[in-house]
Amino acid sequence: MPSTLDPELRRALAERVRYCHEMGFYDFYRREPRVLDVAEVESVAAEAVSPSSLLASSSILQPELREEMSARKSAVVRTIAEENVFETPKLEYAVSDSAAALKLIREDLGDCTRCKLHKGRTKIVFGVGDPHAELMFVGEGPGADEDAQGEPFVGRAGQLLNNMIKAMGLRREDVYIANVVKCRPPGNRTPEPDECDTCSPFLMRQIAAIKPKVVVALGATAAKNLLAMNSSLGELRGRFYDFKPAGARADSSWSGARLAVTYHPAYLLRDPRQKGEAWKDLQMVMKYLGIEPPKKAAE
Repeated sequence: MPSTLDPELRRALAERVRYCHEMGFYDFYRREPRVLDVAEVESVAAEAVSPSSLLASSSILQPELREEMSARKSAVVRTIAEENVFETPKLEYAVSDSAAALKLIREDLGDCTRCKLHKGRTKIVFGVGDPHAELMFVGEGPGADEDAQGEPFVGRAGQLLNNMIKAMGLRREDVYIANVVKCRPPGNRTPEPDECDTCSPFLMRQIAAIKPKVVVALGATAAKNLLAMNSSLGELRGRFYDFKPAGARADSSWSGARLAVTYHPAYLLRDPRQKGEAWKDLQMVMKYLGIEPPKKAAE
């Protein structure tokens, strides 16, 4: 396989890998190309095998024929990319209503055992809120209270998030809230990369179904997984990013969301001095959405 793939083919392959992860397959093996020795080449030539199988030996094919085969190979790559043969239609593609789409995604998630996080969970924490919300909050993962109740952000950090939403002039019911992983990590540890990679395709599908105008990443884990960037939270805050979920189908009614990054409410509980900075992030979001804060909050 060439070292540099066509961008469309690369995206198609990435989507195929995500699909395999969703199906419970995580190990992939690469078969290295085998170089034919002289005897094998002569045997293949004697059997009049297709010239394409002899590309491993550059001395067999004339330059003109190699160029022709290369052109054909490029044409095949373009065809694969254009047709996107690796695209796996999602169940929710059959419906247009966001609530119905989310229900299908939840059913597809099922009683998930795709990664090791399922071993210690009490309940899967899928997401909650308005399926047609313009604003969506994405956290890291469920804690003990969330694991017990099956709803994101219901503990102390959740109460602070509710207050942050209220300060914006909104209600919890007006937004949608979800996490990168849907099962509680042991001891509330940070989700490991493989756990995030396994679970995030469902989050991406949720975002694509809701089609929010703005997504707010709460904390570094959410920000890094959504943006596929390894920068610090301080470097990521203070600006909008154009964001469209990986694997989302083309949709003329929704070109994607703006993504903002702020502190996780749990961090703000540990360091209340950063609440003012978080409020600046939310004010940026409010300005973009045209939301006027309540008079008390504005003061």
